[in-house]
Amino acid sequence: LTVSARDGGGLPSATNAAVTVHILQTTSAPAIFERSRYAFSVPEDAPEDSLVGTVKAREPPGSSEVVSYRISSGDPQGRFCIDSQFGIIRIKKELDHETQSFVVLMVQSQLGSSPVYSSTQVNISVIDVNDNPPVFPTKSDKVIISLTQPPGTAVYIAHAEDKDSGLNGAITYSLASNQSNTFSVDPSLGVVSLTRTVFEDKQQEYILHIAAEDHGSPPLSSLLLLTVTVEEQKIDINDNSPSFISSPLCYVMEDAEVGFLVHRVAAKDPDKGRNGHISYHVISGNENRMFTLDKITGLLSTAQLLDREVQERYSLTVMALDDGSPALSAVQVITVLVLDVNDERPIFLQQLYETAVHENQDPGELVIKVEAVDRDAGQNSFLQYEILPGTGYEKFRMNSDTGELITAVSLDRETQEVFSIKGSPSRSSTALLYITVLDENDHSPLFEKNQYHISVREDVEEGTAILDLFASDKDDGLNGEVTYSLFDDTFGAFAIDSVTGSIITTRALDRETKSQYMFRAVASDCSTPLCGVTVLIQDVNDNAPKFEQSSYKASVWEGQTPKTDIIQIFATDIDSGLNGETEYSILSGNENATFLIDSARGTLATNTVLNHENTSSYRFVCRLVVQAADKGNPRLSATCIVRIQVVDVNDNAPIVHPPGEVEVSENALPGFTVTQVSATDADSSPALRFHFTDDRTSGIKFAIDQHTGVVTVLEPLDFEETAVYQLGI
Repeated sequence: LTVSARDGGGLPSATNAAVTVHILQTTSAPAIFERSRYAFSVPEDAPEDSLVGTVKAREPPGSSEVVSYRISSGDPQGRFCIDSQFGIIRIKKELDHETQSFVVLMVQSQLGSSPVYSSTQVNISVIDVNDNPPVFPTKSDKVIISLTQPPGTAVYIAHAEDKDSGLNGAITYSLASNQSNTFSVDPSLGVVSLTRTVFEDKQQEYILHIAAEDHGSPPLSSLLLLTVTVEEQKIDINDNSPSFISSPLCYVMEDAEVGFLVHRVAAKDPDKGRNGHISYHVISGNENRMFTLDKITGLLSTAQLLDREVQERYSLTVMALDDGSPALSAVQVITVLVLDVNDERPIFLQQLYETAVHENQDPGELVIKVEAVDRDAGQNSFLQYEILPGTGYEKFRMNSDTGELITAVSLDRETQEVFSIKGSPSRSSTALLYITVLDENDHSPLFEKNQYHISVREDVEEGTAILDLFASDKDDGLNGEVTYSLFDDTFGAFAIDSVTGSIITTRALDRETKSQYMFRAVASDCSTPLCGVTVLIQDVNDNAPKFEQSSYKASVWEGQTPKTDIIQIFATDIDSGLNGETEYSILSGNENATFLIDSARGTLATNTVLNHENTSSYRFVCRLVVQAADKGNPRLSATCIVRIQVVDVNDNAPIVHPPGEVEVSENALPGFTVTQVSATDADSSPALRFHFTDDRTSGIKFAIDQHTGVVTVLEPLDFEETAVYQLGI
């Protein structure tokens, strides 16, 4: 094949391309990519060998050949490489967004040594990194101003350029040093202006450092040294800014040649001499340099060929700047509208249309609708369709407005089976239509069974074939070709090969989520018989038991008999059968086998009589680690913490510790402390009270504090009356 190229303006390519197509005698099927197009992005400063992305092609069912990958086109500089085995695309050479911001690779997959292959398109966006600082045309500049210039007067216009794009190329201007606060700079336009008069200053020269900083992260910047000299104005004072007198709107035909005059920008300035001389400059809107503006005459001309279908409106910000010192300026936004020229050929959405129509149908049967588009605007884009003369064309009619092709007569397949018709919009584009008259389809495909029942393990790998359906059709040709599809929703779990009828899994199965799938498969030629498929998912032990709580708390009174229930813990396992049956056991913390657990119900109980006083370990919480394990293979398990507090019972009497004989002087005054009695109780934290067992004698002479056990003299003592007292406490 010889292929030529022609652009929208009608210019042909300098050379043609020779394409050789080899028809291979092979039944091998290629490895098909999962996507027809991949999109990746990578920063331009990514180091060599950095990962860009991965493409994957799937081999045909039953194939044991290995898939290999290679980059076939789109990378003449060799900036990328691909792992031939795994399809991993990496950076091979340094990237530069400013040189190439978008790369389109064609990647091929080959199955073993097979001569057939498949292709996919890989679009790689090279993301801009802020690696270029703003740059001034010069490192320093000078300007002269008058003593009488008023505040707000523009003194100088600083302009820097940044090769980066987006925010990385957006520039903000500022004064890095402005000790006198005499000047300011517009952060967007870079216009340096006076903030006050310099008449009272005796300073004849100002040194300004103007910084241009981009918006990258981190931002980059550069400096311009501006020397401002103050002189006395003796003649005309530049006290008038230019004012535009030309229209802000102009038009140009899209087929205008390079250098075509589009508009004349004009401004006036009433000042005299150089103060009234005006120059014109494009500040923004001409980033693609589509126009040139003569700074002396103000003539705006085309610098490149225009294309309305690419861009139909341009907004140019133009500045008129006088030659005074300091210079004064005015800004106008000029809108350039690009007018349409009928320079675009209509293009059919398809160059070849193929369809079929049944024989013996009444005239007026819709055969096909063709469609073409024209990128021009207005009347230039209105299309009319017609059939070009050819064999059998009189048997069809074309709707000139809609592009619908209908039959003009009843067709007979035995007379003519295939028609080749050329259709055309009214200007210059053609498309070829192949129309086949079909035989009547009087047989439906038949499945071997009406209903299929199968069981599948839930851990089968994605892509596993679980059932091969087959339907036969007695018709010939297209009427006998059977394609398979799934009629019902399988929730994304299964797919069917439309050619072979093989049903495969498309994702991992989970019996606990869905244990059965019922759907219908369709074998179709032109009719659609159905068969039912029921897939039962067999359980695999892929879920561990799960406790309702990660930790439990319980308490039990001391002295309880063995086998007293304390607490029941519960774990669930969503698997089925033995995989979901749970057994409980105590892993650790059960010293002296004090507790036991029902392996089936998870009930914790005492195994011995508990005594809070005799076993020191029970004075605090007992911490048991309990396990719940299923009966699957392999067994899965989970653990939880159970904290059990042995609660004290008041089963021990206090024991008094007598101080023995105590002497006290007979002249001791009432309130005198004789002694203090102590007592202990084996129970935990008891509240003890003290009192005399016989108050008939002791209660007259002595008293005891019921809380502290302190014995004191209550009345005066007399040795001659009683020398010894026995107190029962």
